[in-house]
Amino acid sequence: MSPKSRLYTLVKAWKNKPFQEVRDACGDPWLGLSSQALEEHQSWSKRQAIGHEPIFNGKGTKLTGILFRPLLASTDMQLLRLFMEGLDSVSYWYRSGRFIPGILPIPAHALASTKYIDALSDLILNSRLPVGLVTLGIQTLPDSKLGESCKEGLLRLRRLGVLIHLLQFSGSAEQLHWIEELQMEGVHLDMTLFRQTALPTNLLAELQKSRTQIYASNLTLVKDLENATLLQADHCYGGLMMPPLSRHQMLQINDSRIAKAIFSLHPHPQPNQNGDK
Repeated sequence: MSPKSRLYTLVKAWKNKPFQEVRDACGDPWLGLSSQALEEHQSWSKRQAIGHEPIFNGKGTKLTGILFRPLLASTDMQLLRLFMEGLDSVSYWYRSGRFIPGILPIPAHALASTKYIDALSDLILNSRLPVGLVTLGIQTLPDSKLGESCKEGLLRLRRLGVLIHLLQFSGSAEQLHWIEELQMEGVHLDMTLFRQTALPTNLLAELQKSRTQIYASNLTLVKDLENATLLQADHCYGGLMMPPLSRHQMLQINDSRIAKAIFSLHPHPQPNQNGDK
């Protein structure tokens, strides 16, 4: 390489450039970023987490909401932070012109705690979201000792315009009592449980009469989608419909193309009053 060439000059300058540590022992700026800029970058990275599971109507033709999955396995230390992140996603979509309701799972012991209810109420009020965009998903019913405290906490949150769902519905008498007493807007059934057992069609028909909507969850096989159709589920979600996405990807989603394709290839006509198809 000729010493006089421009390339030689550039390579020599790059070789002699002082080495810059990525991060020193004192935690000084990373690659020239200030601590505030680094914190914003880390916050942005967290928001790219793929934890928003899309929910569609029964035929997969319309996006009707999301389940914020990180809250399903959150610890008590993470609960409020993750709840705030879920609200932030719904607010982000709302500011972007998309009305995408979010279901935020909450453990029963947190709903029975006055401190948690106070904190959740503050977060919901500060989000300033319209009524109907925030739904609390009760993961399991509390034991008898926490039952009344949990109901009081749910009623406080309902006064803020929050909807209530039961995420793990099995059809027990206790669950039916809670659904009726609290007038829950939705119940979620794991469709993998009905691959070998009979569908609770009569029970769900009674629930639908009370305006409680049916959510068919964990659809991973075509058989699950067929069962959800037989149940006349109002909403469906699972890997077959669409896997979880980031909050930015959610802005581009309107329907479940996989479910629409399955329905078009395998129509399932319902029998008429005479039993004919």
